[in-house]
Amino acid sequence: QVDLVESGGGLVQAGGSLTLSCVASARSTMGWFRQSPGKERDFVGSISRTGHTTLYDDSVRGRFTISRDDARNTMYLQMNSLKPEDTAVYYCTANSRTVGSKLSTEYEYWGQGTQVTVSS
Repeated sequence: QVDLVESGGGLVQAGGSLTLSCVASARSTMGWFRQSPGKERDFVGSISRTGHTTLYDDSVRGRFTISRDDARNTMYLQMNSLKPEDTAVYYCTANSRTVGSKLSTEYEYWGQGTQVTVSS
């Protein structure tokens, strides 16, 4: 069992930046998904257990960066150049594999989510 707690969501203007954090109760491969009302939960990015491998969705590549601090059991999502279409609830997730995946079904553990709202 891995418990995950996200923080850092909020309201930001388009073009601005925001950093989300996710504290995990155990070291795992971790990722971020997001979900807007009426839409599917979409992959944002992931980072492997070692931190050596990251994956990003095309919609955020070059704007978002995932990192981890294993001394703090924390994963971060640095979001720059935010757009109104980035507005969503962002979920931290983890699995017991060694690398991440773009499929939500391959993650066993989920946080409660944190709202990110980007105003135009």
